[in-house]
Amino acid sequence: MTAGVAGSQPAQDLLTADSSLAAASIGDSSSDRDRERERVPVLSRDNGGERGAVAGQVVEPISPVEKMLTDKAVATAIKKADTKLWTSTALNLWTRPDGKAKKVGVIEGAERVLVTGRAISGREEIVLDGKARWVTAGYLSADKPFAIGGECTNGSSVPSGVSPNVQKVHEAVCANFPEITAYGTFRSDGEHAQGIAIDIMVSGDRGWQVAEFVREHYSELGVSYVIYSQQIWSVDRSGEGWRGMEDRGSTTANHYDHVHVTTY
Repeated sequence: MTAGVAGSQPAQDLLTADSSLAAASIGDSSSDRDRERERVPVLSRDNGGERGAVAGQVVEPISPVEKMLTDKAVATAIKKADTKLWTSTALNLWTRPDGKAKKVGVIEGAERVLVTGRAISGREEIVLDGKARWVTAGYLSADKPFAIGGECTNGSSVPSGVSPNVQKVHEAVCANFPEITAYGTFRSDGEHAQGIAIDIMVSGDRGWQVAEFVREHYSELGVSYVIYSQQIWSVDRSGEGWRGMEDRGSTTANHYDHVHVTTY
C-alpha cells in the first residue's frame, strides 16, 4: 500500500503538486491524504478547449479579437460571406485587425470585394483568394465609386502648369462629355492666373448637366465653387444650393456660355 502511493505518477492533466505532498509520511491517515489532494492544482479547460487554467485561479479571458481569429471563426466567416462591396480608394491589406497585424499587400480603389460583415478595432474583414484580410473601415461602399479620370479621347488638354485639381476636372469632364473640346485656363486675372480655375465652354441644358456633374463630385475633384448661368454653388455655403448672382452685363460675364470651376 505504501509503495503504491509513493511510486504512483500524477495524471497528465495535473500540474506538479506542492513539495509537501512528496514528503508525506507513511503514517498519514486517508483523511489527511484527501486534504492534501484537494490542494493539488488541476488543469481545467474552457468549453472551447483553447485556454488552460489552474483550478481556483482567475484566468484572463480570451480577447474579442482573438475569438474572431480562431481557425473555426475565420472559416465560418469566409463560408458565410455573400456580399460584395466596392473599395472607394486604395487600401492596405492586413493579416488581422489589431496592432499585431502584418501588411500583406494593397487593393486598388474601385475594386469589388467579398466582405464577411465582421468589423473590429477600426478595420473590416474582406475575402481575397479565399483568405481573410482586413482593411481600414469606412472605405467600402455598395455603390461603384466615381472614376475621376477616365479616358479623354477628344484630343483636348490643359497646360501642364495648372493645378492637379484643374487637371482632374478636365479629365473627368472630357471623359464624361467628350463632345466638349474647348477649355480655358490661364489668363492674366484672378484665379485663372494662379492656375486653379478652368472654364468649360458649354451652354444650354448641357451646361447645367456639366455644372451639376462637377458639383456632385466636388470632393473627388477638389472643387471650391462652380458658376454657371448667373448662378453660383460653393462648398462653404453648400447647404444653400445654387445662389443667384448680380448681373455683370454680358453673356460671358454672367457665365451663360461656359461653366466656371475654381479648385483648391
